[in-house]
Amino acid sequence: MSERFNKDMTFSQALQIDPQGVAAVLKNYHLGCIGCMGAQNESLEQGAQAHGIDVNAILKDLNAIPA
Repeated sequence: MSERFNKDMTFSQALQIDPQGVAAVLKNYHLGCIGCMGAQNESLEQGAQAHGIDVNAILKDLNAIPA
């Protein structure tokens, strides 16, 4: 089964897939990416690294959002 979210997509792309679900996951990691200018160009991996968070943990939670 293919994952809906991957480390190379931008925060903006992830939010387009499921705005409420993704916002809830990001909030759990204290990431305010919704209003961040970098959300348009920064990948999930880049953002996670910048905040010292394991991108795989974020991806696990994002991909657990019901389709």
